[in-house]
Amino acid sequence: MIDKTRLLDPTPLLDFRSEGIVRLIDERGWRALTEHERIGAAYDFVRNEILFGYNRADDIPASHVLADGYGQCNTKGTLLMALLRALDVPCRLHGFTIHKALQRGVVPEAVYPIAPEEIVHSWVEVLTGGRWIELKGFILDSAFLGSLQQAFGDTESLCAYGAGTDCLSAPPVEWTGGNTYIQKTGITRDFGTFDTPDLFYGKHRQAFGPLRDAIYRRIVRHWMNARVRAIREGSLLPVPVPKETELASSGLPQP
Repeated sequence: MIDKTRLLDPTPLLDFRSEGIVRLIDERGWRALTEHERIGAAYDFVRNEILFGYNRADDIPASHVLADGYGQCNTKGTLLMALLRALDVPCRLHGFTIHKALQRGVVPEAVYPIAPEEIVHSWVEVLTGGRWIELKGFILDSAFLGSLQQAFGDTESLCAYGAGTDCLSAPPVEWTGGNTYIQKTGITRDFGTFDTPDLFYGKHRQAFGPLRDAIYRRIVRHWMNARVRAIREGSLLPVPVPKETELASSGLPQP
């Protein structure tokens, strides 16, 4: 028997009682929807109205992600979980690492060689219809994904530019009641499930070190966000995608 209560509670990171989140849900009228529609509304909002981008850290509250208006896998996941719990949908986090190859093209080439080999990663799982559904397709907004599809129209497999998929032309990113993915082929390690992001980040944090962490927060992430904006606008500057030897050594599927 699953204890749904612990999968609906607020936490410091899942601060769905904060003013901004409460106002958003009230203005959108999401509480009047069916459960399937509530999940879809929260999912679509986080996918496309919270643009793909890099916040100052993974472990920031959902209300801060909403205020930023952008996020990546972990921060967008925190916001999605907060919205789902506010809408009475039980959810949890599934933690992983992804190989840094997935970020190539977004991470500046000058920085890429010193980036951590593995990056802390997560997706959201919702309990609906008596089963767990894996949600990961919300990470890249439609405009950003569309630019990748146009730029890499000659391939189905891409593990770079924030995408990790073997079906780039039609990845399973729409909410239809089933699993959604956009970075699945980049996964290296599986940490299992956690009731809250607070528990996950209390145990698994990105090991930058103080100096690299400061450089990331103050310089590199802004550089990355500028790259993301350029890609979204169609100004994709070609850089080398992960080499076969790099993917093979990491155990990732090769394009």
